[in-house]
Amino acid sequence: MLTIYHAPLTRSCRVIWLCEELKLPHHVEKIPFDAKFRFSPEWLAKNPVGKVPVLEDDELVMFESGAMVQYILDRYGEGRLQPAVGTAEYAIFLQWLWFAEATFARPLGEIVNHRRAFDPELPDVVQEMQDRARLCTSAVDKVLKNREYIAGEFSAADIMMGYTLMLAEMLAPWENCPDIDRYLASLKERGAARKALSDFGL
Repeated sequence: MLTIYHAPLTRSCRVIWLCEELKLPHHVEKIPFDAKFRFSPEWLAKNPVGKVPVLEDDELVMFESGAMVQYILDRYGEGRLQPAVGTAEYAIFLQWLWFAEATFARPLGEIVNHRRAFDPELPDVVQEMQDRARLCTSAVDKVLKNREYIAGEFSAADIMMGYTLMLAEMLAPWENCPDIDRYLASLKERGAARKALSDFGL
């Protein structure tokens, strides 16, 4: 049984969504997101930087959501939700899987961190991060003009990207991206997404 430690709106949503798509048995352990809990010795023993999520699979403990997604695909996916390893399709899948976190989610996270550290916020800092996020939004929108999903068929890359777009919708809303609007609406209608992303009001 996979155990996913989850707090509302955090990246644990991705891991839950993947398990729902694959119909894998899993247990969601809801935890508080306050600093007192996240920086307690007990939590830091699971996640040394005090963030969420954590995944436990028997004796294995992981604390990076993208790596959790890849681990679950490789161990339990049976070839589902990713192309065959070593193919050109797999390379494109990996590109968008990691773009969603390493490039697109980064400025969104900086907005959250900035607002947590500064009161009032510095508008120029937030604007710069929003501009970086919207550059990513534009890149995704262009790709989706010729595709229903980000890497061809529906895959775990859409789970990673879908979560990031939902954050962007709140933190750096876009304008005039009809293909993203269509894509995100389609993702939100998936049964697995609705179960995993109830924190977003789905």
